[in-house]
Amino acid sequence: MNRIFTPKVNGYLFSNAMGFAIIWLSKYLSGPSGNGVLIFSEFTIVPFLIGFISAWFWRNDKIDSMTLVSRCVLTCFIAIMLTVILFAEGIICLVIVSPLVWSFIVAGAFTGRAMFRHNNDTLNVSVVLALLVVFVIDSTSVHHYENMVADKIVINAPVSKVWKNVVAYKRNTSPDKYWLFKMGMPSPVESTTEGYYVGAKRKCIFSNGYVFDEKIVVYQENKNLTFDITEQPRDPEIMGHIDILRGQFLLQDNGNNTTTVIGNSWYRLYVFPVWYYDIWAKSITRNVHLRVMEHIKQISEVK
Repeated sequence: MNRIFTPKVNGYLFSNAMGFAIIWLSKYLSGPSGNGVLIFSEFTIVPFLIGFISAWFWRNDKIDSMTLVSRCVLTCFIAIMLTVILFAEGIICLVIVSPLVWSFIVAGAFTGRAMFRHNNDTLNVSVVLALLVVFVIDSTSVHHYENMVADKIVINAPVSKVWKNVVAYKRNTSPDKYWLFKMGMPSPVESTTEGYYVGAKRKCIFSNGYVFDEKIVVYQENKNLTFDITEQPRDPEIMGHIDILRGQFLLQDNGNNTTTVIGNSWYRLYVFPVWYYDIWAKSITRNVHLRVMEHIKQISEVK
């Protein structure tokens, strides 16, 4: 048995066990008010502690920095696999979260290695306690973040022709260009509407069959189409961590038989830290815009 549970193996196992125990504590502390929010401490402090605890088990191993980094890779892989098993996250989520988690595991491991060399138990315990205090404060705090992304495209067609394709467009069969779409993230392929007036229902249909139900709240012909998202799928992939709140198309007649289309989307994030995940949210939202608007451009420019 001792041959199996060596300090090296214990560094992988016990650090991850402690990390996920802390995450479960976070869920308990946040209670119903958490509402599925994933706080920044789960992706920063917990991975840092995992690396820090691993370094304690490996403190007597004479390993170089590259070996420590490679051990952190395996530690991160174990953490990701546990996430799949315990929280049923999808592959896209794991692709997005892995660089962040691995970076903080590495930071924790190198910090721990440096500190444990000095055998200062008081300092070591103080660091862990300080991180846990921050974690508890973060777990019991309110988290709310909303943002808007805007994109534009110029279409070589009159505004009246573009408008009808903005309100509803036929199925897009062109191949996906965005790398996350190619990996399996659903992309928008069709939009339908029951009418051309305020209050009319729209549907945005995605490549995997998902449907976003929408309601037109502003209808200014050839100028402004604004719609609220009334219902959207709860998917284990990115859709489970972001809500699209509202969409908008603004059309500008350029006076030379061309039209500028501006696409705006408002969204709310349920995953933190914002400085990391909003980069992904903007990129995904922007590529949804571009796929839709490039399709509108293509079908509007047909003679």
